[in-house]
Amino acid sequence: MKPAFTLLLACLFMLAGCQSLSDQKSIIEPGNENLPGKDRNTVLLSAQHCLSEYLRDQRRIHFGPCLKIISVDDHPPQVREDGFIALPVATPVTLGTSCVYRHSDGSPIPATMETTDFRVTSQTFTEPGKRWYLHAHKQARQVIGCEPTLSRSTGPTYKTN
Repeated sequence: MKPAFTLLLACLFMLAGCQSLSDQKSIIEPGNENLPGKDRNTVLLSAQHCLSEYLRDQRRIHFGPCLKIISVDDHPPQVREDGFIALPVATPVTLGTSCVYRHSDGSPIPATMETTDFRVTSQTFTEPGKRWYLHAHKQARQVIGCEPTLSRSTGPTYKTN
């Protein structure tokens, strides 16, 4: 019985020693908790996002325009499982976007679909690990066209009066 105990104790020490080895890639800086090692020099941009606004006086939600990123430098975007695209920090890219407006039930209005490019400069994203949203416009109501607007918030930049 003593040899079995010694063997078990040796295995536990070996396992504990292996677990205590530190891999530099496993250290995560504050603000980058959700990013794997290779993504620590990136920001995350939502691949698609729809605006909406609650109309208090009408007690209903107004469905605003939706934007989808359809290309990154003329290549299909690599969308992660969480719906975000990892973009390198301080690197210019051109995002191809598609915008579409929605009916009051939230379904798309195909005749309103349009595409436009959004240019990311080397100054656009300077801090890694942040999540960003590209909105189809600055507000959810009383707007036309596709004017991509970058925001850290999921809500519209401006509420409609």
